Amino acid sequence: MTETKTDSTTSDGSSGSDRGGALTPSSAASSLSSTASTGSILGEVLNRTREWFGTYIRVADDLDLDLLALWTVHTHLAAVSYSTPRLQIDSAMPGAGKTTVLEHLNRLAYEPVQAASVSSPALLARLVAGGIRTILIDEVDRSLNPKKPGVEDLIAIINSGYKKGATRPVLVPVQGGNWDVKEMSTYSPVAMAGNSPQLPDDTRSRCIRVLLIPDFKGEASESDWEVIEPDAFDLAETIRQAVEQVSDDVRTARPALPEKCVGRMKEKWNPLRRIAEVAGGDWPAMCDVLIERDIEETEMEREEGLAKLPPAVILLKDLSEVWGDTDFRKTTSLVTELALHNPEMWGMNSAYGKALTTQRMGRMLMQAYKINSVKLPDGDRPRGYRRTAFTQLWDQFDLEPSKETGRTGPSVRTDRREGAA
Repeated sequence: MTETKTDSTTSDGSSGSDRGGALTPSSAASSLSSTASTGSILGEVLNRTREWFGTYIRVADDLDLDLLALWTVHTHLAAVSYSTPRLQIDSAMPGAGKTTVLEHLNRLAYEPVQAASVSSPALLARLVAGGIRTILIDEVDRSLNPKKPGVEDLIAIINSGYKKGATRPVLVPVQGGNWDVKEMSTYSPVAMAGNSPQLPDDTRSRCIRVLLIPDFKGEASESDWEVIEPDAFDLAETIRQAVEQVSDDVRTARPALPEKCVGRMKEKWNPLRRIAEVAGGDWPAMCDVLIERDIEETEMEREEGLAKLPPAVILLKDLSEVWGDTDFRKTTSLVTELALHNPEMWGMNSAYGKALTTQRMGRMLMQAYKINSVKLPDGDRPRGYRRTAFTQLWDQFDLEPSKETGRTGPSVRTDRREGAA
């Protein structure tokens, strides 16, 4: 068997072998019957899978080795999960090992199918028509580029298939040379590799990300498949036997998640957290660290403007920042202050081609939030907006209106942010 390196460390500085020691496929298989009832065999298999990836690739954060192990085992348990997060295998430059990771997943994941690219949505649906497959897509920075014609349907399949119950209508041939419409399931695990791919926001929100770095020091072992493929298949069989023993435990597990792991974040992390719960040892705590890291990165992207917000959300945010300490604001004054506050969005040089108008702002607020302008009953005042129309929305979006008219810069609730620190 190929020698496995054990110098990778966890976030607390301990070695990976401290989680139960290296587990060879043969020893894991022989111990299934004696340890599966407690779920500890799942922890041992996760340890072994983590060490396997740590032998052949280099990551920016050793936590990503834990993530790869959890996701690999998850592909064998996707049938007992409600959702399956998309794995984004990322790097800042070529030659970091993205294709290598896909090659390893092609041996270790459940019913894998590897594709350099996907040519049509119908093909993607047909790949999983006979049951759950693990779809491995390479070079997504080109094949799933949002600017590529026709890519919207492919992305829609990938997005919908991360939840059980999603289907796509596909034409299939029937007797007599005719065609019939068949609803094909799109639910399956998907791993996507690419160099800093520009995935749409709705796809990124369904992804858990692994960041690879080039092995300039030559520390990673070469993935010589003529030599290591038998060991890879042995490990895959060990994973399969282990999950057979604990699948019911994973299906019924209901672990507590970190406080801010809600909504989409919960949907993509809950399947992995269930596996960690059943695995025991320090896997539950390690998975919580991964979740909290993802939450923190998402919040940082939002606060730094890296996440693209819809114009209506930017309008709501900017209104909170220019509103001031008053109950009623005239529409004309709001439009003027918005153009000064955020000229790139609402000024003459905006992507819209002209400055924001009262009519356009009124349409945006009506369509997005059902907020209409009003005229105060006392006197002949111009139309405007009441503060009370926005209060609940600002609270839901975690925005705190500024006390000064025309104030620049976001005002965020300090109590919530401090509570997350």
